Amino acid sequence: MGGCSSKDKVHEPNKAYITSFKTADEMTDFNTLFIPSSNSLLKQALTEDVWNEYKDQKCSCGVSFKTCIFSGVKNQDSGVGVYAGSHDSYKKFNKLFDPVIEKYHGHKQSDKHVIGMYSEGLQNAELSADDAKMIVSTRIRVGRNLAGFPLGPGVSKEQRLEIMNKVVEAAKSFEGDLKGTFYPLEGMNDKDRQKLVDDHFLFK
Repeated sequence: MGGCSSKDKVHEPNKAYITSFKTADEMTDFNTLFIPSSNSLLKQALTEDVWNEYKDQKCSCGVSFKTCIFSGVKNQDSGVGVYAGSHDSYKKFNKLFDPVIEKYHGHKQSDKHVIGMYSEGLQNAELSADDAKMIVSTRIRVGRNLAGFPLGPGVSKEQRLEIMNKVVEAAKSFEGDLKGTFYPLEGMNDKDRQKLVDDHFLFK
């Protein structure tokens, strides 16, 4: 996969090459990280000075800077290409994350985020009888992370299981129409899997 060997990963201007890193630790030379045609936000924001400052550092959860950028280096067609390993990554590696966030969201470092995750004050248009008949079911998805755990790029399987157990335990307190059944992916039988796929709760 690529136009250079593992022992000859050098930057050649105007020549397309693809690095063949298998792990984040293999990334050691800034000049071999990106192909010239790559235009990800990671590539735009990652200067050599930022690379030299962060390349050997980890956030408070133990997730390395290289882990945060590995997917974007491995997948040169990424649009963004950088993924925080924990909540602390945004602060620890702010010289990379701040310009990426500003470019993608238009949210500057000095801006304040206003939280509005409350049902009070929501206003929805009333549906006509004909429109209401077409609605069979609806889903609301809110993605959040638990404090004290790394985010996706840095979380271990053991931590994922711990998170799952905490969420399942909390969900046991749900009552009424919020009460339901939890189906773990590991160990799921074929009948349950197919039923969840048919009901559009689980992707194939």
